[in-house]
Amino acid sequence: MVENNEIELSEAEAEQYDRQIRLWGLESQKRLRASKVLIIGLSGLGAETAKNVILSGVKSVCLLDSEKLKEVDLYSQFLAPPNKIGENRAEISLPRARALNPMVDITSETTSVDDLPDSYFTQFDIVCATELKQEQLERINNVCRDHNKKFLCGDVWGTFGYMFADLVDHEYSEEIIQHKAAKRGPDDTQKNAGETVTITVKRRAIYVPLQNALSADWTKPELRSRLRRGDPSYFIMKILMRFRDENDRNPDPSKRKADTEALLSMRNELVKELSLPAGFVSDALLKDVFGSVAGAAAVVGGVIGQEVVKAMSQREPPHNNMFFFNPLKCVGFVELYGQ
Repeated sequence: MVENNEIELSEAEAEQYDRQIRLWGLESQKRLRASKVLIIGLSGLGAETAKNVILSGVKSVCLLDSEKLKEVDLYSQFLAPPNKIGENRAEISLPRARALNPMVDITSETTSVDDLPDSYFTQFDIVCATELKQEQLERINNVCRDHNKKFLCGDVWGTFGYMFADLVDHEYSEEIIQHKAAKRGPDDTQKNAGETVTITVKRRAIYVPLQNALSADWTKPELRSRLRRGDPSYFIMKILMRFRDENDRNPDPSKRKADTEALLSMRNELVKELSLPAGFVSDALLKDVFGSVAGAAAVVGGVIGQEVVKAMSQREPPHNNMFFFNPLKCVGFVELYGQ
């Protein structure tokens, strides 16, 4: 939980965040103002996430990326100047990121996550990780859980994307509307016989680690029943994560034919391994997972930014625990796995 007892907003901050304060209240904005955020991976998704988090008015944001800017990044990474190809993505994103909100302290880190000690991640209140292998994600997630820090991760491949959230043991407040009967007098009519009142209630949500969500037991009837909904997004995510783990990269547009064949082969293995219905994971979703499309990055980055705000402000129900964006259906939805 982010403490905000000693945080006071300056006049400039109160003016800057006036609309947000009206939306979720002063105390929630104070919690945001006390929050330190780490964003790993400055692809298009990382840039979208950074933009949304910075504009919300957190205390600080660290952009961590050891990769260099590539031409393919320019289709969705708007924080990186196009004349900086070959330079570190985190460092070259700093000027535009700082210009978004001068009231937020924004820094960069160029060390690979594998070379950073566990203690590095515990100095932040929430970690948002993108473009990492499953082993790296699980390591950082477990470190965050051990120190009661919140963890989000996600990725965008082409037009497909996902987000996972582990807020550990999360308390939050939610406003609900109740209908209250009004006392009737001799002149009352049916129209004014009742009224609505808004009350704030405290709630609690328990999360599971990423490794639980990724190892969901699909032999269980409650999970098998989800197959009837007909959406294969969870399995598309699993295939793409497996491709990255085995090839140390994402599907490459310059190797489209070979990479598509590899993805379809992995699909066939997963279908057999989990006894999925034939044709459930269609070819179509695996043929458009190259690069990072700006629109998909904006959708998933918007969701991650929203979840950071909800988690740090402790305001409104957060997603528990996975969000998927299916481009064929042009729809986003939330599912719970691992519990």
